[in-house]
Amino acid sequence: MKIALIQLDIKWEEKEENYKRAESFIEKAACLKCDIAALPEMFNTGFSMNVSGIAESEHGKTDSVLSGIAQKYGIYIIAGFPIKEPSEEKGRNIAAVYDRKGRRIAAYTKMHPFSLLDEDKYYAAGEDTVTFDIDGMTCSVFICYDLRFPEVFRKVAGDVQAIFVIANWPASRKEHWETLLKARAIENQCFVIGVNRTGTDGNGIYYPGASSVFDPPGNAVCSGNDKDEFIVCEFDPAEAVEIRARFPFLKDIRIY
Repeated sequence: MKIALIQLDIKWEEKEENYKRAESFIEKAACLKCDIAALPEMFNTGFSMNVSGIAESEHGKTDSVLSGIAQKYGIYIIAGFPIKEPSEEKGRNIAAVYDRKGRRIAAYTKMHPFSLLDEDKYYAAGEDTVTFDIDGMTCSVFICYDLRFPEVFRKVAGDVQAIFVIANWPASRKEHWETLLKARAIENQCFVIGVNRTGTDGNGIYYPGASSVFDPPGNAVCSGNDKDEFIVCEFDPAEAVEIRARFPFLKDIRIY
């Protein structure tokens, strides 16, 4: 499986510019024969609480743009963006997944809004996990702060070979990001793919990139720095199956 981790330096609340730059990286990924292009949390706006100014319908412009790009380049896309329907009191911070034909095959709502920055006041918490298939690899996806809650990862662990985590994770807690991604891979015996942004947002928060792929034993398959916005990584999903067969730790899980 070949994946492009796109550590986009997101332009604050400038959707058209972010669409354009995302597509340029996805085109590059397709030219390199990547199977998947993964973008950060809220790739089209940055981590903004300005719900009334940035959120759109779940099947609005951003959904249409991502669907079109996936179909145009024949590549899977995973990307985060904010949505809000007229009937909803709060917005939702979602991760959407598109297949090679541009069909949306999964949508996940962040289950743990980041209360330290009042995200919970503007975005409603999701209720459940999702799983989806990418060319025979069963996957799930979580968003940023979800990474601190191993319980939700356990809910999908037995069903997946890879878990994506898309984020706007600040440089001040970079060590936590790297450590928790590695821990989630080890304890769930699967690949964990973290995709974080680079640059500085509209609130002056700096982001370190540090997007990474960890294999089931917790080894770093690849990792990014705080500058490069484009990283390509290859791994074999079958390794998750092999590791679990050799070391069947998951069967010993007990729920207390």
